Parts: sequence; structure tokens; C-alpha cells
Amino acid sequence: MNSASGLTRSHSNTGYRCFMRLVTSSKILFGLILMLILPVSAHAIPAISCHCFTDRSYDPAHPSLADPYFLATTQNSFFAFVFSIDKKTIVMKKQQGTSPDDLWIASWVASRAGMTPDSLLQAKLKSGSWKHAIVPLRLSPNSLGARFSNALTANAPDARLSEAVVDELFLKDRLLGEGDLAALRKAGATNQDLIIATIIATKTRQPARQIYLEVKSGSTTWGSLLSWARIDTKNMQQEMVAILKLHPL
Repeated sequence: MNSASGLTRSHSNTGYRCFMRLVTSSKILFGLILMLILPVSAHAIPAISCHCFTDRSYDPAHPSLADPYFLATTQNSFFAFVFSIDKKTIVMKKQQGTSPDDLWIASWVASRAGMTPDSLLQAKLKSGSWKHAIVPLRLSPNSLGARFSNALTANAPDARLSEAVVDELFLKDRLLGEGDLAALRKAGATNQDLIIATIIATKTRQPARQIYLEVKSGSTTWGSLLSWARIDTKNMQQEMVAILKLHPL
């Protein structure tokens, strides 16, 4: 009787252990499924740069509120026209994690080398730096531009290389004189600042450096100046091309 009872308990324990293993395995499997499904968006978030602006119109009561949008859309409009690319593609690239600096550099070098920007971005990713990605192409300083070539030779950071790209574009279309361009850079103007200040300066016939310094000091805002210059921000690309008399590469 004791033997039968012990045997029963043994089978019972064995069944219980099998059941618990099954439950545990199911939990682990369920957890793995959740890990595969849920974290995709969570891990992707830090790599995505959001370019969604809630404020896109100038409001005199809050004159600086839409400035981030004006800076971004003006730069994107300039970039899109010069490199003959759709603005939506630029925004999508940025949202996917490509930095604005890398976009400027890749597009500029691609236009000189007869390559695609994507192939250059991949080359930079594999080599670890723009210098290692571009030097093997054996492009002449005349092709790349003296400013960009000098910055590349000096192994300048990406931000400086992208500034050199915009400087080359400005000098090519004579949007600013070398002295005015150097003065704006020395004052701290970024690519976004340089482009929007030059558009307003050309439209109003005011010095671009003075316009930039007024905004930098807090005396005015980009939105206020665009409104004052009567520049239609809803059609920025058309306005910009007409004002600057731009030519695509």
C-alpha cells in the first residue's frame, strides 16, 4: 500500500514537473516574441531624427516660435534645388538617421565624382571617416573646390566639411563675396543661418552679417525678418530660387 501510494506520488510529481516546464517554456517563448515585436520601434527611436514641426507660420505674438521650422525648410529648399532632389527625400533621409552634415558632403562629392550619395554614405560607414571614403576617388582640388579639399586634407570634422560644401556652393553662384562669407562664418553662422540670412539680405538689400547678428543678439527673429521682407514661407523654394537666381548643379 505504501509502495503504491509512493508510486502515485512519484507519477504525480513527475507530471507536475512536466507541466511546469511546459508553462515556463511557454512564458519564455511568449517573452521572446514580445522582445522581437515591441522593442523594434523603441530601439529605433534614438536613431530617428524627428523633423515634425507644429509651428510653421509666423505669429507676431510669438515671433520666434516658428524659427526652427523656417531654418529647416529654407535649408531643405536650398539643398533640394541645388542637388535636384525632392524635399521629401531629404526629410526621409534625416528621419532615418542620416545627419545633415553627411547629406551635404555625400551629395557634393557625388556630384563631382559621378556617383550616388547613397554609395558614398555607405563608403563612409565602412571606412569610418569621410577622408578615408573620398581620398581613394582621386578627385582633384579643382573638382572638389579649394575650401572643401583643404578641409578634407586637414581631416576636419564633418560639421566643418559640410560648411565647406555650402561655402563652395555660395561662391560658385556668387551669392556672397568671399569677405562677406568669411565674416558670417567668423560670427558663428551655421549653414542654416547662412542660407536664410542671405535670402533675406538679397531681398532687402541689407548686409547678411548685420541681419544674422540682429537675430543672434535677440533683437529680432527669423520669422519677423521673413515677414518684414514679404517672403512667402509657404513657397520657400520658389521664393529662394527667384531671389538668389540659383542654378542647380
